[in-house]
Amino acid sequence: MATLTPAHIQHIAQETQLPPHAIAATAQLLDEGATVPFIARYRKEATGTLNEVQITTIRDRLEQLRELDARKATILKTLQDNNHLTSQLRTAIERATTLTHLEDLYAPYRPKRRTRATLARERGLEPLASHILANPRTDPAPEAARFIDPAKEIPGAPTALAGARDIIAEHISDDPATRHACRQLYATHAQLTTTLVPGKETEGAKYKDYFQWSEPLAT
Repeated sequence: MATLTPAHIQHIAQETQLPPHAIAATAQLLDEGATVPFIARYRKEATGTLNEVQITTIRDRLEQLRELDARKATILKTLQDNNHLTSQLRTAIERATTLTHLEDLYAPYRPKRRTRATLARERGLEPLASHILANPRTDPAPEAARFIDPAKEIPGAPTALAGARDIIAEHISDDPATRHACRQLYATHAQLTTTLVPGKETEGAKYKDYFQWSEPLAT
């Protein structure tokens, strides 16, 4: 049986505005094998007359929080084993309340396949990328010229700058705050659009309302 912690109860109570004692009682009954309909019908005295929708919400969120705890433990161990874990990072991971946020925090340290950024780092271009990030209003070409090295397949400044851009792009894509901001922007402004595949009019007839359709993702 998975552990039910006070933190789990507090999280669910804050999100649902349900009484903590009712959440704890419901979680215990679920852990003992009771079904949602059984609890709603026969355990009203324990749960404070929660209905099936409320009990299902508690069940699903509890599963998510337990899954989150297990993933946190795995990530913390991996970071510790690879000497990446700092006190600041540990605190951020322990405070994460969703798997998405947790995976964003872990993204910069996750083992990656070889990318163009990997190759650029191997060619010694990370200092150039750091310089560009630290001096965004300065012409990077003079600094890039210092990294020209035909032996490392960097014949000129343009090649050095291209490698630095690859490193910067990967750095930005792994940044938790940037990923969150992009998700928020997408959720707020994206359009979901569908169009008919030519020649599929008959086959897709029951979806004819969506042959030419667009709606904001937020709705």
